[in-house]
Amino acid sequence: MPEQIQSIIANLKSFGVRRLALMGGIAALVMAVIGIASVYLNRPAYETLYVGLERSDVNQIGLVLADAGIGFDVGSDGTSVLVPAGTTAQARMLLAEKGLPTSANAGYELFDNVGSLGLTSFMQQITRVRALEGEIARTIQSISGVKAARVHIVMSERANFRRDEQQPSASVVIRYTGNDAEKSAMSIRHLVAAAVPGLSADKVTVLDSNGNLLAAGDDPSNTSAARTLGVEQTVEAQIGDNIRRALTPYLGPDNFRASVKADVNTDSRQTEETIFDPNSRVERSVQSVKTNEASNQKQASTPTSVEQNLPETQTTSTEGPQSSSQNDRKEEITNYEINSKKIATVSNGYTVNKMSIAVVVNQDRLKTILGKEATPEQIAKRVADIQKMVASATGFDDKRGDVIDVSAVEFINGLDGEPIEQPGILASIGTYTGTLINAGAFIVVVFLVAFFGLKPMATALTASANPAAIAGPSFDDVQRSLPTPDAPVAAITAEPPPLPGARAGATPLDDLRQKIRPAPQERLARMVDLNEERTAQILRKWAAAPEAVG
Repeated sequence: MPEQIQSIIANLKSFGVRRLALMGGIAALVMAVIGIASVYLNRPAYETLYVGLERSDVNQIGLVLADAGIGFDVGSDGTSVLVPAGTTAQARMLLAEKGLPTSANAGYELFDNVGSLGLTSFMQQITRVRALEGEIARTIQSISGVKAARVHIVMSERANFRRDEQQPSASVVIRYTGNDAEKSAMSIRHLVAAAVPGLSADKVTVLDSNGNLLAAGDDPSNTSAARTLGVEQTVEAQIGDNIRRALTPYLGPDNFRASVKADVNTDSRQTEETIFDPNSRVERSVQSVKTNEASNQKQASTPTSVEQNLPETQTTSTEGPQSSSQNDRKEEITNYEINSKKIATVSNGYTVNKMSIAVVVNQDRLKTILGKEATPEQIAKRVADIQKMVASATGFDDKRGDVIDVSAVEFINGLDGEPIEQPGILASIGTYTGTLINAGAFIVVVFLVAFFGLKPMATALTASANPAAIAGPSFDDVQRSLPTPDAPVAAITAEPPPLPGARAGATPLDDLRQKIRPAPQERLARMVDLNEERTAQILRKWAAAPEAVG
């Protein structure tokens, strides 16, 4: 056996059974405390399984999860169930098989309990609306910050004696935690409008559990002012990005700043234009009329004489005047159509009326590029080149009235990149509060265990390893200091003779008290440990001494 192991075994044997048992108990206690603290403080993180549950649902979900061996916890409000991270999907599948939760926000599972016998169309419509409300409420509760939601929908209805159809509408009540309730309300309006047929977002009203109106009426994001502002911001961001892409390879991302202000016109325009082309003609219709006329006239005349009155007298006729005529007529009519073009233009875009650009450049960077001996004229020339580069990258138009200004200035030390909003100290502490508490508690427990457990044990081990420091006088010295059986009983209380090594001017008892200050019982116990037989003989002699005196 190696000498080191033999030395360790010898030291352990020198402690005695009592000290070894005490050391073993302290070590076991320390290990138990550290183990329990580690298990308790390093429990797995919990994540939300369901929120807004009824008390009965919480109880049933707890029973099912306990039977399945899945750990769970109930929120402080009593309406939410938490499970260890990573077991959410398994827990939800298990609960879905059991038909849980069965809260008031029931969805399309309502049709599972509806019988077809005796079911009227009105009942079917009401069940459909209830199922739709429950499904929308479930979706709204999945939004971050929304703890509970309730939806009321009024569907469109066409009555027999009503001329106009009633438009659908909806109202939503949410219980929200956070500061972005208005922003979430706008999202909820569009969600409900998209889920209900024929429902527009301006017909959805959103309130919180305190009765505060979060959104109602027209959507402010669809107004002309909001649209114009959004277009301006988009144009300014795009132009600023063009400037950064142009100057970053040359100056670096931290050596210039650009600011853009754009005046944008977002008015809708509709233009109709008709163009006639006189140089281009097309025959529309052609009409031709042609007439030919020919006539001959001949007249025979009998002369008037006496012979005509005589009977049986033959008269001869003579030819009268003759005439002939011929007429030709041709008529042609051509109709022409003038060429025309009609243009209708509808524009819903935007136009940039004016643009103002300001760019500041780090003067030290220009000096680094040009050299430390750069003159103001060289810097001004380089600034002019940068201005031309910015004008080309942004689409600068002097006729439009655009303004551009580039200046070289000294930057403040520490201006690195775009300012990024860092989370505050309170926000960071709030994010890691649970981890910090667990780590701090574990450190405190380990410190207390080490201070109150390991330190005394180490002290006992050190003291046991050096028995001369606490043993005091040897057994022979203590035995000589005790009265002998032949001495009178009164001598028991007398002071013992000086011990070897005692200080001058002090009694051996005082010196002994200065070193160890043991009680008489402890000294007797020490004597018994050193030599039991010798101590028993001394005690028997002390017990017989009074009888001898008497």
